[in-house]
Amino acid sequence: MDSLADGRVSYIDGRRIEDLTTDPTTRIAVGLVADCYDTFYSDDPGARNPLLAPPRSAAALREIVGLLRGVDMLAHTTFTSVMTLRTVLPQLQAAHPEYAERVRAHLDYVADNDLRVTECITDAKGHRALSPSKQQDVDAYLRVVERRPDGVVIRGAKLHITGASLAHELFVMPTKKMGPGEEDYAIACAVPANAPGLSTINTTYAFRGEDDRHYPMSRKRQMPDCFVIFDDVFVPNERIFLDGQTEFSALFAHSLGLWERLGGVAEMAHDADLLVGLAELVSEANGLGRVAHVKEKISELVIYATLVRSGLEAAIAHARSTEDGFVYPDELYTNAAKYHGAAEFNTMARNLIDIAGGSVLTAPTIGDLELPELEGHIRQYMTGNPDVSGEDRLRIMHAIRDMVADAFGGWHYVTNVQSGGGLYAQRIVTRKHYPMKESVAMAREAAGLSPKE
Repeated sequence: MDSLADGRVSYIDGRRIEDLTTDPTTRIAVGLVADCYDTFYSDDPGARNPLLAPPRSAAALREIVGLLRGVDMLAHTTFTSVMTLRTVLPQLQAAHPEYAERVRAHLDYVADNDLRVTECITDAKGHRALSPSKQQDVDAYLRVVERRPDGVVIRGAKLHITGASLAHELFVMPTKKMGPGEEDYAIACAVPANAPGLSTINTTYAFRGEDDRHYPMSRKRQMPDCFVIFDDVFVPNERIFLDGQTEFSALFAHSLGLWERLGGVAEMAHDADLLVGLAELVSEANGLGRVAHVKEKISELVIYATLVRSGLEAAIAHARSTEDGFVYPDELYTNAAKYHGAAEFNTMARNLIDIAGGSVLTAPTIGDLELPELEGHIRQYMTGNPDVSGEDRLRIMHAIRDMVADAFGGWHYVTNVQSGGGLYAQRIVTRKHYPMKESVAMAREAAGLSPKE
């Protein structure tokens, strides 16, 4: 928490945040990050956070993905950033060993100091149909505006950056493949969060009041998203991992997409099981557990949860390995699972809301329940099935609303679709890695056609 008092510049709601650790919009997220530090703390000499260790087997990959379940979102972005850099190392080493050396040094720096990192990938983009070099505003994509003997100066913005205001390091990379003439946009580097010229504009779905008991999910799962402005920020050479090599501009984004989607699938698998559990609980509380259409909706939720987790397991079981033994998830299963989990989430949330009913939005708060003049009425009229207390049914409704029908729920809807590159990106990667030739050969044989040369 002390490390955040380093002069960084952050804003929210039209004002500058003076202290991230005490500001009502960020203090809970800061506390969650601090608690996660405590979770992994070890006083062993040379100890490192296990989330930063490169997996060397499918079993090790499964173990590290399991660790992700209990961490805050900034620890999650640190994991994906570090694994992205490890994934690109072999290709950088082969073509540009000087960049690979810098990446290794930076990874050691992050691990030795147990820093938190967030990836900065999505540019402002300007006119979406135009490439970076065709934009009316040349800064629509982050670019190098000056090259010096000791480094570069970058200008632009990165949008939708989870936890940027609370991170120690920002991992900047091109958002897409750059073409000839777009060398200035092919920049990948690490920037400290308090670098001169760097500022963040925060948005958050965190509850703004004093009593957050009405928000049982988001009070434990929250992190600001940031609009990051790079206003002529200097980056020294040792922090530059790519500068002008357009043929490698998509390497970082592709690698990040893989790890971001794997983490997304792991989170979706947990949330899918949670949706099933909430549906079962609320159907019992409403006295509808034996109603046919309710049972069918829960069955759909069960199938959804099972398929998402199956995709996660398949991605790990079919993990691939680099020449130096670094293991990464299978791209086909990772992308297919992420696509299915994101594309069907809204339908599953609709099933849950349909089972629960209107009290998802209108149930009184815990504060109301504690008023002596209201307690008896609330307990009486919030009771459905007499085997479930009115208070328990009230709390179930709070959980459902917070997860799928409030600010956190809205964040869920958007990020499930957009995180990791959006649904279209996952369709592209899935098609690319699907064994299409084998399927076509099977079809030719089934149709009685001769094998194709």
